Formats: sequence, C-alpha cells, structure tokens
Amino acid sequence: MKSRMYAMCAAAWLLMYGTTSQAGLFDDDEARKQIAEVRTEQQQLSDRLGKVESTVNSQKMLELINRIEQQNAQIARLTGQLEEQAHRLDEMEKRQKDLYLDTDTRLRKLEQTGTTAAVAATPATNANAASATPAGDPAQENATYDAAFAKFRVGNYPAAISGFNGFIKSYPNSKYAPNAQYWIGNAYTAQRDYKRAIIEQQKLISTWPDSGKVPDAMLNIATSQQELGDAAASRKTLEELVAKYPLTSAADQAKKRLANKK
Repeated sequence: MKSRMYAMCAAAWLLMYGTTSQAGLFDDDEARKQIAEVRTEQQQLSDRLGKVESTVNSQKMLELINRIEQQNAQIARLTGQLEEQAHRLDEMEKRQKDLYLDTDTRLRKLEQTGTTAAVAATPATNANAASATPAGDPAQENATYDAAFAKFRVGNYPAAISGFNGFIKSYPNSKYAPNAQYWIGNAYTAQRDYKRAIIEQQKLISTWPDSGKVPDAMLNIATSQQELGDAAASRKTLEELVAKYPLTSAADQAKKRLANKK
C-alpha cells in the first residue's frame, strides 16, 4: 500500500515539475527567437540607413563636382577674355608704336627738307651759323641716327641704345639729340629695365627742357613707374604732364590713363 502511495506521489511530482521545466525551456526558445528577430530587424535597418547615407553622400558629391566644373568653365571663359584683351592691347600698342615711329621719321624728313631750303635761300646766314657751331656732315649725321633708329624698329634694343648713345656723343648739338635720348629711354622700357628707363628720360628733361620730346618722356616715365608698382608716382607724373603740356598728344594719353585709374 505504501509503495503504491510513494509511486503515485512520485508520478505527481514528475508531472508537476517536469511540465514547469518544459515550460521554462519553451519560454527561453521564444525569447531567443524574438531576440534573433530583433537583431535581424536592426541589421536590416542599419543596412537601409547605410544605403540612404550612401545615396545622400553621392548626391552631395555630384552637386559638388558640378559646381567645381561650372567654376572651372567660368574661370576658363574669363581667362580667355583676359588673354583676348591682352592681345588687343598688345596690338594697339604695336600700332601706336609703329605710328609714332613713322611720324618721327616723317618729321625728320620734313625738318631736313626745310633746313636744306633755308640753307639754299640764305647762304650768308648759313655761313654765320656754321661759324657758331662745329662743322659736321649732315648726311653722316642723318645716317648715324637712321642706323640706330633702324635697330630700334626691329627690336634690337641693345644695339639701338648703343647707336643712339654714339649719335649723342658725336652730335651733342644736333636737333635730333633729344629724340635719340628719348629712344634710349624707350628702349630700356621695352627691355623692362624700368629704373634705367626713368633715369634716361629724366636726363632728356634736364638736358633739353624745351624739347618737344619732354611730354613723351614724362609719359614714358609714368609707364615705368606704374610697372615698378609705384602707382602714386605714376599718377603724379601724369597729372604734371597734363598740367604742363595740355595740348600735346602725350597729355591726351595721360588723361585717358588717369580716367582709367579712377
């Protein structure tokens, strides 16, 4: 009897506690399953977020690249415009230089013609003038000047400087001496030796203050001062040029430069 009771109690105990253990095992599996599902969802969300960030970054990168390309195109366009303007300016300066050289040549020919006519008309006056100034060969004088001038025309500035210096040394009283001094200064400007150009043009102004080349020399000085970065000195020289020689072509150019500086 007692054995049967013990057996029944044991069966009841196994039934009760065994079921509870199985329930616990079942609950743990469900929890693990749910955790795994949550982790899977988190990973999916993370992957989706990464894709969104990648898309946003790609769009921003494309926008940045497009902006850079637009800026590069604008810079290229502006650079082209600057190069075109520089080319036009060079052409204008070249034409102006050629015109000035041609004008200088024509004026000298007219002066030579006038001098020849005056000599033929007044031989007595010419004799007095010859006694007052050293005798010289006009043909050789002109040939010496023309030779130096030809060097300047073709851009051989060192040879031109040497030639004009030789002319001034040989013919210090020549009416073309101020012209020769001017072209010396101009030749140094062409070689970008602006300090020496200023010195040579100032020599013209001090030695031949009444020469018609003085306004041109002042304009050349202003150019050299500007190239040396002394804008204030350049402006002052241009203003002085306009004030002293208002009716000259050099003053007209000075006025234009002053207007552009405003």
